[in-house]
Amino acid sequence: MAGLLDLLNSPMGQQFISGVAGQTGQPENKTADVLSMAMPLLLGAMKKNVTSPQGAQGLMNALSSKHDGSILDDLGGLFGGGVDESVVSDGAGILGHVFGGKQAQVENTLSQKSGLDAGAIAQILKIAAPIVMGYLGRQTAQSNVKDASGMNSLLGSMLGGQPQQNQSLITTLLDADGDGSILDDVAGMVMGTSKKRGGIGGLLGSLFGK
Repeated sequence: MAGLLDLLNSPMGQQFISGVAGQTGQPENKTADVLSMAMPLLLGAMKKNVTSPQGAQGLMNALSSKHDGSILDDLGGLFGGGVDESVVSDGAGILGHVFGGKQAQVENTLSQKSGLDAGAIAQILKIAAPIVMGYLGRQTAQSNVKDASGMNSLLGSMLGGQPQQNQSLITTLLDADGDGSILDDVAGMVMGTSKKRGGIGGLLGSLFGK
């Protein structure tokens, strides 16, 4: 099962980071920081949402109808002429649905952790969300996921196949008061490192060879 670490480490992941950085005018290392934290939060929020049959069905309908992974086939084209406004609009809709009332809290927490302003974070998330959904859609098709249980299992394995107590860190952050103290733990969990507070820069330094 291809998890988030596989995606970020792949040539496609490098293209993803470079493209988002270019589109938003942010440094690649900072963009990588944000994506390494934001992607597990997106999938963690989805994992929380699929605990209800309605949530699971809604996600699977979205994946089968719109987010089948085709967006991944030409990332160079996606970023080459500037990301189309329809993609950004789609991303905004995904974020609103997945994070709900927690969206501003997530953006502010990522801002505190990365040093980028919340407006830049919001732009990065809007572009990243449809790509993350496309990646999930492709994994869903390849794994032949048909129900809520299968989707929950797939999301868990993409988050690193962690035990339930680690998965609950993501849920805790999404329910927390916005102090963001768990973000490093979540990033460490997903990237398979024990580094916690202050560890994101070093973690990504080794991950991306910077």
